[in-house]
Amino acid sequence: MYDAAKKLIESANKITIIQAENPDGDSLGSSLALEEILGDTGKDISMYCPLEIPKYLRYFPGWDRVSMEFDASADLAIVVDTSADVLLTKVLETPGIRSFLESHEVLVIDHHVTESTLSFPHDFLHEDAISTSEIIYKMAKEAGWTINQQAAEHLLGAQLSDSLGLSTQTVTAESYRIAAALTDLGAHVATIEDRRREYMKKSPEILQYKGELIQRIEYLSDGKLAVVHIPWEDIQAYSDQYNPSVLVLDEMRLVEGVEVGVAIKTYPDGKLTGKLRSNIPISETIAGFFGGGGHPYAAGFRVYESYDKIMQELVTATEKALNEYQAS
Repeated sequence: MYDAAKKLIESANKITIIQAENPDGDSLGSSLALEEILGDTGKDISMYCPLEIPKYLRYFPGWDRVSMEFDASADLAIVVDTSADVLLTKVLETPGIRSFLESHEVLVIDHHVTESTLSFPHDFLHEDAISTSEIIYKMAKEAGWTINQQAAEHLLGAQLSDSLGLSTQTVTAESYRIAAALTDLGAHVATIEDRRREYMKKSPEILQYKGELIQRIEYLSDGKLAVVHIPWEDIQAYSDQYNPSVLVLDEMRLVEGVEVGVAIKTYPDGKLTGKLRSNIPISETIAGFFGGGGHPYAAGFRVYESYDKIMQELVTATEKALNEYQAS
């Protein structure tokens, strides 16, 4: 299944790797791993993200090589960890990038099982996995490409990031086998976790803000839905230090009776984003109501609607998903 992707990569000399404007541990780790793996084959690699890599992700060595300047001299673009236009809005609105993607070979590597909604021609490599890094690992092994120690560490870090340390319900026996193989190649969970914890340390200001967020949480749908609103002024004030959603989202779903936690961010241009975490496999279903997607237990969406309208629709979508799950 990797033949087409392998052919595209091997026929290119210069490759640019693209992340969406919501970089996370999987997209960053996958980009850095590809840089190492394909760089060792002699390819000229650049990495692009339309936003600066957030501080809480900088435990990945090499994050600073990801540029906010797009390299239009590449032969091939590889998009990692997304196959949705809505998550590439800033990329596609940047002058010259859409025309590049429409006139060059593009390979999309994504572990989300939903169909691609990308509006430019591309080859699509996707399968059901806990992280994009797992797909990259299997592709590299089948192609016979060397996975050096640093690449192994990036792949393992990405895998751990998207699975909460291999603890989510979507983790499979194959996930552990891949983690073991990456450990054999020199990656160590303890090394990654020590660095991550150092970067996850919170300032007193952030800890105080976390308390404020907890006080804002609303409980809806008979207490099964927990929602917190993060307005633009909060995003401006705190997101460079720490992602506000991450501060409380997992704790929200651990409240007694809660099945779904949602963090909603609102922006001055009318954009609204939702990040979901759930205890039962309905996150992707709820996000799909708004044209988003993701995984059964973790998903997201982006819309241009008023907060009040989205709250009404979110309650409707959640109750429908809960009823369908209980009926099944």
